Amino acid sequence: MLKIYNSLTREKQTFVPIEPGRVRMYVCGMTVYDYCHLGHARVMVAFDVARCWLRALGYQVTYVRNITDIDDKIIKRAQENGETVAALTARFIQAMDEDNAVLGVEKPDFEPRATDYVSGMQEMIGMLERRGLAYRAANGDVNYSVRKFPGYGKLSGKSLDDLRAGERVEVDAAKQDPLDFVLWKRAKESEPFWESAWGRGRPGWHIECSVMSSALLGKHFDIHGGGQDLQFPHHENEIAQSEGANQETFVNYWMHNGFVRVDNEKMSKSIGNFFTVREVRAKYDPEVIRFFIIRAHYRSPINYSDQTLDEAKQALTRLYTALKGFEVEAGSVDWDNPYAARFRDAMNDDFNTPEAIAVLFELASEVNRTHRPEDARLLKSLGRILGLLQRDPTDYLQGRTMAIAPPTGQLHIAGDAPAISVGYSPERIKRLIVERSAARKSKNFAEADRIRKELLDAGIILEDGPQGTTWRRN
Repeated sequence: MLKIYNSLTREKQTFVPIEPGRVRMYVCGMTVYDYCHLGHARVMVAFDVARCWLRALGYQVTYVRNITDIDDKIIKRAQENGETVAALTARFIQAMDEDNAVLGVEKPDFEPRATDYVSGMQEMIGMLERRGLAYRAANGDVNYSVRKFPGYGKLSGKSLDDLRAGERVEVDAAKQDPLDFVLWKRAKESEPFWESAWGRGRPGWHIECSVMSSALLGKHFDIHGGGQDLQFPHHENEIAQSEGANQETFVNYWMHNGFVRVDNEKMSKSIGNFFTVREVRAKYDPEVIRFFIIRAHYRSPINYSDQTLDEAKQALTRLYTALKGFEVEAGSVDWDNPYAARFRDAMNDDFNTPEAIAVLFELASEVNRTHRPEDARLLKSLGRILGLLQRDPTDYLQGRTMAIAPPTGQLHIAGDAPAISVGYSPERIKRLIVERSAARKSKNFAEADRIRKELLDAGIILEDGPQGTTWRRN
C-alpha cells in the first residue's frame, strides 16, 4: 500500500483517500511575473510524478495547480515594464506552459487563476469576519487574527510563543499582533482593485489558495502539496483560513518537496542565484533535466551544478543505451515480475524515485545481458511512469534534443541544437506582434527587441512597414 510522508503528522502514513478510488490533490503553482527557474520546475515535476503513480495504482485523480496572477511582485514588474498586469501575466503563463511541456509535465485537470475567484475570496473573508477571526485594520486592510484560531502552528510545529516577526512574517503597525496576516489589502493609487464591503482592494496571497482549492476539490480533500518554503507561513495560514471558515478538516496529507540549491543556498529570485529552465535547456536535453530532478527523493534537497547535470546525462545515456536496437513500446506492466514488484514497492514508499530508478538500472543490466525484448519493454514501461525513456534511443544517443510544443502542438524531434521556442501558431505570433508594438509605444525597446529575437530564433521574420508589422516564416 502507498505510504506518504505527511508534513502535518511528521511521519509516513498509509494513504487512505476520503472517497474510495478517487484522489483530490491541490498544489501551489507559479506566481507569474518571470520565467520559471529550476526550483519551480522541481515542484512541477515532483507532483507530476506523484499524479502518474497514483494513476498507476488505479486511482481517479483530480489534480488542481493554481496560478497566482495578482500580487505585489506582479504589479511592481508590470509598472516597471510599462505594461498591464494582464499582458505581463499572459506572457509568463505562456512561457510556463512551454517550459512544463518541454519537461514532459502534463497539465493539471484544473489550473485556476486567482483573479477569477475574487468573489469567493470576499465571501470567505466575510465568513471569517463574522466568526470573529478577522478584523478591519486602521489602514483599511482586513487581517486574520492568528491567536483566535486554536490550531495555529500545527503544520509547522511552531507554537505562538515561539513564533516571532521575522523574514517571512510581515510587520505592520496596523496589526493587532505581528503574526496576523492580510486577507484583503486596501488598494493603493494606480493599483488594480476590486470593489468590496471593505472598500477598493485586492485579496491577500494566502486566501487565494484556500478559496481555489475548496471551490474545485471541496472543503475537505486528500493531498495538498508545494515547496518546502510554503509550509510556513503560507500553508499554515491556509489551514487557519479554511478550517476557521468551514469548521472542518481542510486536508488529510500535506506533501512538501525539498529545495534546489546552488552552492548550498536555496535557489531563489530574491537573492539572484537562480537559473531559469530556459537557460538550462540551452545546455542540456530537457529529459536530462527531468531525470536530474527525479533521481533525488522529492523531499531531499538537490544541488544544481554543471557536474550534477553532466552526471544525470551520463546516467540517462546508460539507460537509453540498453534500449538501443529494440523496437518496443511501453505497455501494461506485469507487477508480479520481480523488477516491477521492486519498482512498485519503491514508489509506494513515499514516491521513492531514487530506489525506483535503481531498479531501472538493474533492469537495464539485465537487458544488456539477455537481449530479451520483453525485458526492454518492461524497462520502457516502467520508465514511462516516471516520464522517461519514451524516445527512440538513437535520437537521444545522437544528441537530438526533444522539444515538446505547448499542449495544443505536436511532439517532434528537433535538430542537434536545443529548440527553446516551438509551437508558434499564427494567433500566438499576432499576439506577440501586438505586445511588441505596445513595448515600442511605451519606449521599452529592450522588450521589443527581445520579442523580435524570440520570433527570429523560431524562424519567424518580422517586417515593419507603413501599414504595420507583417510576418513570414524563414
